[in-house]
Amino acid sequence: MLSSWQQDYTPIADSLGYSTIAAAIPLVILFYMLGVRRKPGWIAGLTALGAAVVLAVGVYGMPVVPAGAAMVYGAAFGLFPIGWIVIASLILYRVTLDSGRFEIIKDSIGSLSDDRRLQAVLIGFAFGGFIEGAAGFGTPVAIAAAMLTGLGFSPFYAAFICLIANTAPVAFGSLGIPVVTLAQVTGLPEMGLSAMTGRLCALIGILIPAYMVVVMSGFRRALEVLPQVLACAVTFAVVLFAVTNTMGPALAVILASIAAMIAMVTAMKIWHPEEPFRLEGDVAATTQSRTHTTGELVSAWTPYMLLVGFVLAWRYPPIQGLLNSLGTTIPVPLLHDVVTRVPPLIPEPSPYAAVYNFNWLSAAGTSCFLAAFAASLVIGLPAGKFFGIVGAVLKQLQKPLLTIASVLALAFLMNYAGMTSTLGLAFAATGALFPFFSAMLGWTGVFLTGSDTSSNALFGTLQVVTANALGLNPILTASTNAATGVMGKMISLQSIAVAVAATGMASSQEGRLFRITLKHSIILALTMAVVTMIFAYVLPQFVPPPA
Repeated sequence: MLSSWQQDYTPIADSLGYSTIAAAIPLVILFYMLGVRRKPGWIAGLTALGAAVVLAVGVYGMPVVPAGAAMVYGAAFGLFPIGWIVIASLILYRVTLDSGRFEIIKDSIGSLSDDRRLQAVLIGFAFGGFIEGAAGFGTPVAIAAAMLTGLGFSPFYAAFICLIANTAPVAFGSLGIPVVTLAQVTGLPEMGLSAMTGRLCALIGILIPAYMVVVMSGFRRALEVLPQVLACAVTFAVVLFAVTNTMGPALAVILASIAAMIAMVTAMKIWHPEEPFRLEGDVAATTQSRTHTTGELVSAWTPYMLLVGFVLAWRYPPIQGLLNSLGTTIPVPLLHDVVTRVPPLIPEPSPYAAVYNFNWLSAAGTSCFLAAFAASLVIGLPAGKFFGIVGAVLKQLQKPLLTIASVLALAFLMNYAGMTSTLGLAFAATGALFPFFSAMLGWTGVFLTGSDTSSNALFGTLQVVTANALGLNPILTASTNAATGVMGKMISLQSIAVAVAATGMASSQEGRLFRITLKHSIILALTMAVVTMIFAYVLPQFVPPPA
């Protein structure tokens, strides 16, 4: 049995500054390879991973064996459950496409509006938010981006706009798991965290639909669809605020997204822009949607209705408990409890657990795959055709899955080596400006891990310890970690790989997608960082008490 290895967050001359520079090297390489050299995500991920190995072993002193185990653990998590979600989501989309049903779906949405701005908000934000609330972990980007591509958006633009859209719902994704996890790791009351995170995300929910439309068409033309966008955004924000402050995190995004879809569809039926907006090179500008019978519409939407049904059933506690009991948890050999985390990251030295949950039946990807399989039976797709789709999807996703595996291996290695904690402590050393950098810490955590849940587990305690030391309300800083962290989702290589795969783009487009989303990610994160400063020093009375 390996002896315990204790993390050292300042391995270079006991200096946080020098150690932070070293810890940031893999991220700098990642940005450089994607943004400057324009390399595919899998090359960027593997290059950054190589640098992280050298730093973890050579600078941080992590033994080679647990370092290797951390990389294997991260890669395994990247392939399952995350990669499995991507595979299942793309199979579902291909079932609707190859059966000819997606043409009817396209016509049904087109009958509401053929304006690309409204289609993007309805599918990317509102419907994507519902999928995020039910499943999370990349599913909404895969589903919504594929649907927009089928509607006539260019694959690149569909991926880009869905990455921006998939922000506000993320903090309450997968039935509120990020906030539940945050409460568990910090010991703060779940309702207090839910309420404050909801207040921050309600602001994001008002901002994002309008931001999407302005990005697409400019400010002046965005005013043309103001009634529909306001109906969606305000309804989402009001319901999210109400549910998170009264019921808790579990159903917040699901209910808010359903309400937003109803409000927006109603507004779209009442008011139409005089001049529908089209994207550059939009070949669908002259097409007319056909009228279909109710039976045809129900049949066409069956795959997505089955998706909703399976995902909600999979999250129903009695069913989820039964399915979880059929899975297995595996303490990661040579890593579980081998690494010891120490103050100031946590109050007392404690072993760093490494347990791989192989819940193969209760995973969101499994519910999505079964929905796709059931849909193929209902709409009469031959078995040979269905399994042909499965084979084609697996072939298509080889490089995206490699990207996801390499980036998660990098994230897990940096976590277990203590490199991510060094970066977190550097943010925490900013004193009175910490509320601002608290937001940027959450952003960094989601960029690194691709998951708001993982970022909360990683930095939640650090946010609380630092806030208490500075006399700030820990509910605010912990909630900011969850709420502003979502802005890092659109630039995480995991999310980008999902979007590229779902829309059928070549993996070489990952760098281009990263570059175009980076600017928007930074703008939105800085905006929320300023909002956090306002809550900390101007409006502290609107932050729930920590006890």
